[in-house]
Amino acid sequence: MTAAGVRAGARIVARSDGRGGTALPVLDGEGPLALRRTRAGGAEAKVMVVGAMSGPLGGDHFTLTARVEDGARLHVGSAAATIALPGQTKGAARYDVRLDVADDAELLWLPEQLISAGGSDLYVTTRAELAAGARFVLREEQVLGRAGEEPGRLTSRLTVRVAGRTVLDQELSCGPGAPGGWDGPAVLAGHRAVGQLVVVTPEFATRPVAARMLGECAALVPLAGPAALVSAVAPDALRLRRLLDEARALLAG
Repeated sequence: MTAAGVRAGARIVARSDGRGGTALPVLDGEGPLALRRTRAGGAEAKVMVVGAMSGPLGGDHFTLTARVEDGARLHVGSAAATIALPGQTKGAARYDVRLDVADDAELLWLPEQLISAGGSDLYVTTRAELAAGARFVLREEQVLGRAGEEPGRLTSRLTVRVAGRTVLDQELSCGPGAPGGWDGPAVLAGHRAVGQLVVVTPEFATRPVAARMLGECAALVPLAGPAALVSAVAPDALRLRRLLDEARALLAG
């Protein structure tokens, strides 16, 4: 920890154990980013990110990296929602996630919601580098403010690359100081929860999904590669999760 905030990192490496399972030769977290292996079935290893401290606060910088090597299967979740809070410093907080998935490897990245509390300022970046034969599911959920509270400023950038080709690179900024229109009909339309689901699988290269609406508040679109994106808005976190779970079941079928 410094006067400017907490600097903390966590690293996960998943590797085939040669017996049909997945080993975790690297499972290392510090400060607020504690990592715990939990029970999983089959070839999959499951890791939970446990918040050991409040945050991220203003001025904090967290970094979380995960590498899934050939033949490994990894599921990463979190024990609770992450809450961005105002800190003693005026600077924005940062949370950087870096994901690397090899051929014949699978990563399910399914954390709980990120809540932007009033007065906070957080910039989140998530970058996934996937090999051509990788399988990948990412769920991202953001809630603007706690109950009865105006949100802080939240900027989130998500980049997904498959075999060196960018299939998704987008940024959304919400809350005080964000570009105008973020709460208008073209973006959140007054909703307080926004999320997306990214699914990458080799099967989509020959059988791409068709673009369509999933009810009134979610849309499914194919990406320029073996990937699909579902974007959704909802009045609250519970209904957002339901929308994304239904979309994931649809794509799995």
